[in-house]
Amino acid sequence: MASVETAAVPAGAGLGESLRRAAEAASVPLGSLVVAGLVFALFIWAVAGANPLEVYELMYTGGFGSWFSLQNTLQRAAPLILTALCTALPARLGLVIIGGEGALVLGGLAAAAMGLALHAASPLIVQLGMALAGMAVGAIWIALAGWLRQYRGVNETISSLLLTYIAIAILNQLVEGVMRDPASLNKPSTSHIGDANMIGLIPGTDVHWGLVFGVVACVASYVLMSHTTFGFAARMVGGNVRAARMSGLNVGLLTIVVCALGGAAAGLAGMVEVGAVHGRANGSLAIGYGYTGILVAFLARQNPLAIIPVAILLGGINASSGLLQRRLDLPNASVLVLQGIIFVLILAGETFYGRIRLFRRKEA
Repeated sequence: MASVETAAVPAGAGLGESLRRAAEAASVPLGSLVVAGLVFALFIWAVAGANPLEVYELMYTGGFGSWFSLQNTLQRAAPLILTALCTALPARLGLVIIGGEGALVLGGLAAAAMGLALHAASPLIVQLGMALAGMAVGAIWIALAGWLRQYRGVNETISSLLLTYIAIAILNQLVEGVMRDPASLNKPSTSHIGDANMIGLIPGTDVHWGLVFGVVACVASYVLMSHTTFGFAARMVGGNVRAARMSGLNVGLLTIVVCALGGAAAGLAGMVEVGAVHGRANGSLAIGYGYTGILVAFLARQNPLAIIPVAILLGGINASSGLLQRRLDLPNASVLVLQGIIFVLILAGETFYGRIRLFRRKEA
């Protein structure tokens, strides 16, 4: 009987199953995006009295309609890519980490402190030191949430969110206190790291190298989590913790290491914001990139490669807010409403996986 059943299985069943899952993984988020667009259009029309078609046209123009707007979008996408990894990597273990904003803030603060401490060194040494400092502090901050989850039973979602508020408080305390530049009167900030130590632009563009850092980090994360024994062990923990322990895996160490990797990515985003945009640490670091990165990770379904186009899409939406305000007198918060609708519908769309008849495996 076993031989008959085996013979009845089509030779391309494995390939067909992979294609079916890939189609389902792409179709459900896209469907959620379409529904979110319709809901937002209804909201704009009913509440603001604006023409939804005009709103979406301006969104496209402000985010992707010209070379200038596209470069602005890519600038905004760079930190989103890195903060999304802070959520996506721990999700492979079944953890929901939403503390990327805190890791970004402290990573930027550590990068600024290192840049000031090494100001007499060569620019390359300063930039390398800033990157290492930002990544180290971000890694420790998110690893703390993983440690609390693994060894104290504290919910990682709550702890990472509360750690974000603590991180912002630490930033405000230091930049308004011992690290404050006396010349920063209206907006407390640290001293400038120096123009020579700033991260330059990609040749031929107005986009800084932070975008390249993010793309490289996504590719490296994909290879690590999908094509190495370490990634296989992480996925095993995410699938069944008890089975992973019975297989001899050190679940606690895996949890802390993966959380640290995610935190390092968010910390690098903070370093990029200091080294390529602001030149100093101040309250501008906490502008929501870490929170938007959560949406990017969920929309990309925790796939590091899918994070790149999703971050560019949401970066374009954020970049269009100024144009919407100038042309239609819509508040900047309008795009935040759209992002909130997308997030809710992405979560609702999770219930459709495995239930859509078109994507079900046909039984013999």
